Amino acid sequence: MKILCVFGRHAYGDPARGEGYEHANFLPAFAALGHQVELFDSFDRQQYRDFADLNLRLIEHVRAYQPDVIFCVLMSYEVWFETLDLIRSKSPAAVVNWGTDDSWKFLQFSRYLAGHVDLHVMTHAASMSEAAKLGIKNVMASQWAAASSRLAEPLPSSACEYDVSFVGAAYGNRRARVQAMARRGTDVTCFGHGWERGPVGSRDVGRIYRSSRISLNFADSGLQLSGTSLARSRQIKARTFEVPGAGGFLLSEVSESLAQYFRIGEEMITYRDDDELAEKIRYFLNHPDERDAIARAGHQRVLREHLYEARFAPILQRALEIAGERRKQPWALNSDLLRKLVEQHRRGVALRRVLDSLRATGGKFAHRRLFWRALRRLAYEFSWRVCGDRTFRAAGFPGRFFYRES
Repeated sequence: MKILCVFGRHAYGDPARGEGYEHANFLPAFAALGHQVELFDSFDRQQYRDFADLNLRLIEHVRAYQPDVIFCVLMSYEVWFETLDLIRSKSPAAVVNWGTDDSWKFLQFSRYLAGHVDLHVMTHAASMSEAAKLGIKNVMASQWAAASSRLAEPLPSSACEYDVSFVGAAYGNRRARVQAMARRGTDVTCFGHGWERGPVGSRDVGRIYRSSRISLNFADSGLQLSGTSLARSRQIKARTFEVPGAGGFLLSEVSESLAQYFRIGEEMITYRDDDELAEKIRYFLNHPDERDAIARAGHQRVLREHLYEARFAPILQRALEIAGERRKQPWALNSDLLRKLVEQHRRGVALRRVLDSLRATGGKFAHRRLFWRALRRLAYEFSWRVCGDRTFRAAGFPGRFFYRES
């Protein structure tokens, strides 16, 4: 089978943040299943003039490669709904989207997206229920996993380099959690975007997990606007499976449905607040034999049940089943079919030039990336609430005017 992956080579499209999770884990899993795989980088804003250019080039890539399945990890409005509809109407390719953050993105994005793909895969159980209430049927429950290419037997506690580590970006309340541990006498060695040590390569991530006596997992997904107030959502992270797969010992914040995948207390340990976290860190640092037994049990559970090859095989099969008779239609895909939408998207060039000129001047807000990202966020929050589906189409306001900040 030929699979075209539509996501990023680098995390959030930024080479400074290292290799993207999907690139490091999904492509090798598809190859291990015996499929032919190519990447279309939809995250890198430096490769394209604007989202119109990105969509035109995606259509041309799909037409040239002629995949059986297009496997997407869509952030929001980078690939227009019209583009997805065009691919499905003018080609036999089945289109799948892997939902990364449906604990909070289902309401603002996935519920609109589902009607424009053959299959939307969800890792958040509560959102499956929400989809059912809305009559959305082309969804499938799955979960993050570990890559077979990153597996390693656990090291004994005595052979580990770090006492406690965390690998991941320094967003949300993560700095506060690490500082809370420091106040309680435990230093956490942190790696990733925003930390002093910075990002590490995907190969080094597994090494750090394996050589840490305790690997932390924070389950929050950052602050999100819920109504008129800010709230945090919790979700199962990919780290939940990566750590034991790489031979590490996982101490994870409690999240919904976690007990469906591991025996808590035997294959991993959980905590609810900073006091319990500090207490369990001290306990397992002082009881290495128990730590080692749990690390071995967690690793064996991953080997048996939680590899990406096992996750992806039924997803690909289900996508082909949904596509059904459409799989027999000829390839009639052509980027010329997007031309009118491209013209629509590029209207308002004058306003974009004003924004660009403000960025380029020495004025008060020049070069303040956070200001422009905040402005884009406000436009996006307004748009999906008021305009709904239109936000993710060629005419959507955020994508037309905030390409670089998206």
